[in-house]
Amino acid sequence: MSSPAVQFRQRMPRIAEAAVERARLTVVPRRRVRAPRMPFVALVSLVLLGGVIGLLLFNTSMQQAAFATTALENQASTLSARQLTLKMELDELRSPQRVADQARRMGMVYPHNPLFLDLRSGKVSGAPFVSTPADGQPIWPAVPPKPPVLTPTPTYVDPPADSTTGASDNAGASSSHQNGHNSHKGNKNPSKHTHH
Repeated sequence: MSSPAVQFRQRMPRIAEAAVERARLTVVPRRRVRAPRMPFVALVSLVLLGGVIGLLLFNTSMQQAAFATTALENQASTLSARQLTLKMELDELRSPQRVADQARRMGMVYPHNPLFLDLRSGKVSGAPFVSTPADGQPIWPAVPPKPPVLTPTPTYVDPPADSTTGASDNAGASSSHQNGHNSHKGNKNPSKHTHH
């Protein structure tokens, strides 16, 4: 009988040949696997549509907020002006001159000569005097008179003679003079014009 080492040596070439046969590579044609495009296109379309709708909603909300801000600013300015007007009216109503004027119109008079009462003795000191509205002090300042520069005396000038103008100018001049006469009917001399 042969030893195991001899048997192994005899089997070794066969095992190597079998391994070489199994290890040989063969060319296999490629398989083209195409992924379905419809889900990807639908996903991209949904993302774009959602982005556009979100952008439109954001823009609309921003415009509404801007309109609301403008309306509130206008309302605030209107209320501020109203408050200022009411404050001025209140200051005018609280003025001492207006209070004194209203009191005078209601029949109240200024105490010209007051009396004093002593509470311990019950004695009245001072001379009684009946006040009248004429005895009161002036409330409003007197209106100053206008200076003579602002009220000049009118000067009257006779119109020039119409001998140098034509017939049409005479007619126009006569109509204008007639209008001037009608406008100065209240004057002493209606044929004269007033120049300041």
